[in-house]
Amino acid sequence: FTQSHPLRPFLVFLLILAMVLPCASADTEAPADPLSATGETLPPDATDDVITADPLRNVGEEAALSDNEAQDWYDEMYARMSRYVAPRGTVEGTKFTELYDYYKDFGYDDAIAFNREHLSYVAALSDDVRLLVICNDIDGEKHIAYDDAFLGWIEAQAKQAQSDGKMMIAMEHYPVLAGQPILSVVGDARQAEAQKLIDTLADNGVHLIFTGHMHNQSVNVVETAKGNKFFDVCTGSAIGCPAFLRHVTITDADTVEIKSIPIPEFDWDKKGQTGEEYLKAQFDRLLRTVIDGMANNPDVFFRKTHVKRTPATLKIIPAIGKRLAKLTLCGAGRMLMIKVDPSIKKELVTDFAVDLVRAVFEGNQPYVEGTPRGDFLLRAFRRMRPFVKTLKGSQGETLDFYETMKHTVGNYGIDDYNAVLKLS
Repeated sequence: FTQSHPLRPFLVFLLILAMVLPCASADTEAPADPLSATGETLPPDATDDVITADPLRNVGEEAALSDNEAQDWYDEMYARMSRYVAPRGTVEGTKFTELYDYYKDFGYDDAIAFNREHLSYVAALSDDVRLLVICNDIDGEKHIAYDDAFLGWIEAQAKQAQSDGKMMIAMEHYPVLAGQPILSVVGDARQAEAQKLIDTLADNGVHLIFTGHMHNQSVNVVETAKGNKFFDVCTGSAIGCPAFLRHVTITDADTVEIKSIPIPEFDWDKKGQTGEEYLKAQFDRLLRTVIDGMANNPDVFFRKTHVKRTPATLKIIPAIGKRLAKLTLCGAGRMLMIKVDPSIKKELVTDFAVDLVRAVFEGNQPYVEGTPRGDFLLRAFRRMRPFVKTLKGSQGETLDFYETMKHTVGNYGIDDYNAVLKLS
């Protein structure tokens, strides 16, 4: 594109979003191993502390804690664990082969069925409901596609639940359905070869899975070739933005109610903000560090985005950054030759970009048709459509560009926070 081409500034804007999206999720990751804040192997008495402090350790055991009791338990657990946190530096990580001994008291030993290779199991949540917990890591590999042997094991557990007259729901770390359509182009955003798992579960009576990893709030549904529904409920993080818990009520084998509960206020120097405001500000800071780094600190920009540092990019990136810092939606609209509602003309593109990226993770994205910001984005996508007709998904699928972007910036489907799901 020439310097005067009207699409050039907005294409640069989309490039920034594409680079910011993965770093936002990666930088807000919680420590992978709940036994340790730094991943080091802990002394034996450290794990004893956690096990004895956990009121929910028995599979299938009902436990109801008041808000105060839950807060007291978390305070006690973190106080006990804090004395084992190693200083910054190189530490020995926990090996996959050691995980069984750490977690056997949290489900493995009492499981109805257990797969040692994948550390996956079936637990009885009640007399009528079973939980299939799936792990897509094995010794030496992570984020793997499931082979026929493991899919066969999953199918056998689902069929056994049906034979026993039990409802089965599932859980795994990685989303099976992309939380938002644009995340379909991100390789790490969902289960590898996801369709195989969808068909194996949904066509054998398991229509609901709970997932995480991307730290986003979403509820999505697809149908298999055989016409069976499959819902993926992805939930944010208790220590990031969005910060919610899910309250799940299973009315019957066909009806599940999902409610989202904000995490309670926590004791921390939140600079006078509420917990929600503080965590949202931390999320925004991650994005602004990248965007502001373009103009004011290119070293930070290159480190965060992994854009190749060359003599050319050292000149181009700061120039783009300085221009973006002053660009308003009115200016962007003129460049794209699209109408901008007067109520948003003075809004900075960078501020809008931060709100937009956060909305992708928070869910219930508000930029729908008929709203000033939604109409601005849809006009921009239509302007780009002659040049970008399709996108390539990370698992080989072809995505319509306009529809993908439309349903990424605005939620036209199931409420991502509170919904009643009909599984069949």
